[in-house]
Amino acid sequence: MRRVIAAIVALMLLAWPAVHAVQPDEIMSDPAKEARARELSRELRCMVCQNQSIDDSDAPLARDLRLLVRERIAAGDSNSQVLDFLVARYGEFVLLKPRFERKTMLLWLLAPLLLAGGGFALWRQNRRRSRSDADAPVPPLTPDEKARLAALMSEDAKSS
Repeated sequence: MRRVIAAIVALMLLAWPAVHAVQPDEIMSDPAKEARARELSRELRCMVCQNQSIDDSDAPLARDLRLLVRERIAAGDSNSQVLDFLVARYGEFVLLKPRFERKTMLLWLLAPLLLAGGGFALWRQNRRRSRSDADAPVPPLTPDEKARLAALMSEDAKSS
């Protein structure tokens, strides 16, 4: 029984960070608009926590941003208009997933280019190593090695 209670408590503690930080007084009365607000909140970075969405952050600034998103939705803005407004105010950094534009192209392409470059370097190193191994001369057998090889071959011939 104690183990079950301990497991339940452990699961609750592990799930605690996943609970959204949206306060009851922030929730919109229209469920469709609230769903849009939650979707947008998951795309926006908390400027205090940095790698957490405003939907998950308890920071006062995140609350202000959540309220601002809901105000813009209530005013009739589309999702892209809300995002454009926040990017104009806080910069591209406010987006957890930056847009693919000319100024963010390096950000998007750097990881795949580094991965491809690393793969190419490994492939090239492997080819060099296999070429150098094939070109290396094989040293002749020592007299002890020749005697051992002969003994092994004579044992193999007797057993077959």
